[in-house]
Amino acid sequence: MGLGIIGWIVIGIVAGWLAEKVMGRSHGLITNLIVGVIGALLGGFIASNLLGIDVGGFNIVTLLVAFLGACLLLFLVGLVKRRT
Repeated sequence: MGLGIIGWIVIGIVAGWLAEKVMGRSHGLITNLIVGVIGALLGGFIASNLLGIDVGGFNIVTLLVAFLGACLLLFLVGLVKRRT
């Protein structure tokens, strides 16, 4: 069973908020949502294509993959910002 739009929003907000706290950033709710959803896509791509982990549904694995993807995204954005 896949996630509906509400599920993606919830996972995105939680993953973005957790990544914000771990990475020492300060964003708003909408930015957390965007970072979380993009992080979920990034993490899901890495997990499924490079690691062979099946990610889907509303569970802790999905949240963990989204969180790790959001942290990676914030890390990469931080690298780009330092160079400019």
